[in-house]
Amino acid sequence: MKEHTTTRRAPGRNEPCWCGSGRKYKKCHASADAPGRRAAPAGGLDLRVGDRVRPGRVSPPRPLPATIVRPPYIANDGEPLQARVPARPRTPDEIARMRRAGRAAREVLVGLGDHVRPGITTDELDRIAHEHAIRLGAYPSPLGYHGYPKSICTSVNEIICHGIPDDRPLADGDIMNVDVTLYLDGVHGDTSMMFCVGEVSPDCRRLIAVTERALLAGIGAARAGNQVRDIGKAIQQVAEADGLGVVRAFVGHGVGPEFHSEPTVYHYYEPDARARLEPGMTFTVEPMLNLGTWRHTMWDDNWTAVTADLAPSAQFEHTILVREDGVELLTVVEGAEQPFLAG
Repeated sequence: MKEHTTTRRAPGRNEPCWCGSGRKYKKCHASADAPGRRAAPAGGLDLRVGDRVRPGRVSPPRPLPATIVRPPYIANDGEPLQARVPARPRTPDEIARMRRAGRAAREVLVGLGDHVRPGITTDELDRIAHEHAIRLGAYPSPLGYHGYPKSICTSVNEIICHGIPDDRPLADGDIMNVDVTLYLDGVHGDTSMMFCVGEVSPDCRRLIAVTERALLAGIGAARAGNQVRDIGKAIQQVAEADGLGVVRAFVGHGVGPEFHSEPTVYHYYEPDARARLEPGMTFTVEPMLNLGTWRHTMWDDNWTAVTADLAPSAQFEHTILVREDGVELLTVVEGAEQPFLAG
C-alpha cells in the first residue's frame, strides 16, 4: 500500500509538493503533472472487460484476536507516529524479521490464487486473507491505517491501486491486483501481484506481462551504488517501449519497522532522485502501468485511484533488500529462486 493522494489543486512551483515528499513542487511532481505527455490511447483495444467498476457495499472491519500484535499507528487512530522516516540500512536482526514477514505476506497472497474465480466477491477474498494472516500470527497492515477499512487492497480493471474490497462479484474477463502487507515480528512485508479472472483479453494479458517485466527491470537496477532514479528509468523504458502509461502519483517506499519510510521510489525517470542505494536498505518496487494514459482520478472514498480514461491497469510489487552481492527479494516463499543475487 502506498500513501494515498486525493484530487486537489496543483500547488505553486515553490510550494510543498502534494505527494508529501517535503520537496518543492517544481522539484517533485511538476514535470509529471504537466499536460501533454501520454502513452498510446486505449481506444480500439480489444479489452473485453465488463462495465466500469463501481463501488459496492463495504462490510465492517474484521476483528482480530488480542494476541495479534498491532503496529504502533493503530494506537494513534491509524496515523503514523512520525513523519516520513529517513532511509537507513537495516540491522541484521531487522533483516531476518523482514524475511519472515515478507514470506508470510507472499504466502497469503499466493494462497488467494486458489480462490479467485468468476462470482467470488473481493470482500470474500479479504476474509480469506484476514483469517490466513491470523493463523500466521500477523496483523494485516492496511487495516485501520489512515482509516482504511479492510485487510487487503483489491484493484480491479481500471482501478490502479487501493481498491477497497466490497460485495461486487468478480466477472469473467476481469483482471485484479491484490496487495497484501503483513506486520509480523515488529516489521512489515509488502507485496502484490495480478490475477486473471476466467478468460481475459489479449491486451490485458500483454499489460500484465509487460508490467511484471518492468518490475523485474526496476529491481535489477536497484544495485548498491546506483541511484534511486535508475529504478524508475529502467521501468519507464520497458513500459513506454510497449506503449503503456506509467502511473506517476503513487510510488514505492522504504519499509521495515515503519509501513512507509524513505526512499521514495519513483517508477518513472525522476532526475532529482539521486539518493545512493546502500547495502542493507529495504524498500518496495511496485510499478503501476496502464493500457492508456498514465493520469488518474479518485473515487469519493479518497482511496480508490482509477485511470483517467478507464483503461485497465496492472501492478506487481516486491519488498527488496539491497546487498553487496545483488538484490534479495524478501517477499517470496521460502526456498524460492533469487535471480538478482550473484552466484
